[in-house]
Amino acid sequence: MAAFARLLERLLWPAREKQESEEEEEGHRTQHGPQLLLDAPRCVQRPHGGAAASCGLRFGASAVQGWRAHMEDAHCAWLELPGLPPGWAFFAVLDGHGGARAALFGARHLPGHVLEALGPAPGEPEGVRGALRRAFLSADARLRALWPRGEPGGSTAVALLVSPRFLYLAHCGDSRAMLSRAGAVAFSTEDHRPLRPRERERIHNAGGIIRRRRLEGSLAVSRALGDFAYKEAPGRPPELQLVSAEPEVTALARQGEDEFLLLASDGVWDAMSGAALAGLVASRLCLGLAPELLCAQLLDTCLCKGSLDNMTCILVCFPGAPRPCEEAIRKELALDAALGRRVAGAPQPEHGFLDSGLRGHPRFTSWGRAVLQGCCPC
Repeated sequence: MAAFARLLERLLWPAREKQESEEEEEGHRTQHGPQLLLDAPRCVQRPHGGAAASCGLRFGASAVQGWRAHMEDAHCAWLELPGLPPGWAFFAVLDGHGGARAALFGARHLPGHVLEALGPAPGEPEGVRGALRRAFLSADARLRALWPRGEPGGSTAVALLVSPRFLYLAHCGDSRAMLSRAGAVAFSTEDHRPLRPRERERIHNAGGIIRRRRLEGSLAVSRALGDFAYKEAPGRPPELQLVSAEPEVTALARQGEDEFLLLASDGVWDAMSGAALAGLVASRLCLGLAPELLCAQLLDTCLCKGSLDNMTCILVCFPGAPRPCEEAIRKELALDAALGRRVAGAPQPEHGFLDSGLRGHPRFTSWGRAVLQGCCPC
């Protein structure tokens, strides 16, 4: 196991140094000062999940603080929604900046605002799309009423509302969602950045400027809950401020080929592409891994690949998700044996960041295996 850890370190340390340098440079440009990194990552996770047998829905979720000095992510998962018939569910991932206050508020209160906006008989799909927009804006208004005056901070958000007929995705900022259908990425949300044409037009119309690809040279996203210092343009409604809490909402008609949908904060997408994540999730489902343990492995893999951010992910599996496959399990056992032989003969550096906390991790072998498949030169 020690050799395995050191082999991973030798392969991945250059990527970590590069990202750490980029993060340090980025931190000096942000409104809230540099993002401090720990000497060793905090790898503790508390994966959890559930299932709604009546509609064939399963989910898993996990989060990790990683190298950041503070945990600013939050998430929520509701397999049943009070007042609505079976088959409706709600999931959300929130990624705070300048503190965890806005993300924690969203995780606790956004579902209630969604339920209030939906009412007992929501019209699909346009009525639900409008309800999600109203829910985000009303949650932001409530957060503003509670927010300490002059205090910075906000949160991106990505949410999935499931109905028996549709999948509704609502997002603000750079937390993303990705749908896998029939073995391929069928849909992925697009980050809200200041240079996107629609975002840039709104920012300029509200009297803002974009410097170094950032709003006012500071904020990297153009939509978020909170960030009220950027919501002071006189005479303009909330959705037309420099930073808007209005979500971009997409309605996707459900199909029998729908496999799974991944919601995650940007630290996950920084480490792996959507196609790579879809492949990893599908391969682990073929091995019969529970969604919550799969989420934990996924975050471990991203941590090993060099992500320095807090990370949170929710995996929602539909009835068409990949099922355990004997051939996949056989190949996995063969790969384990091959990697074991390779690690036994690997050179061993004196020490490194894996020794500081990752090496003894109970999921170490799983994420090490996933990383080596993608990173080891053959």
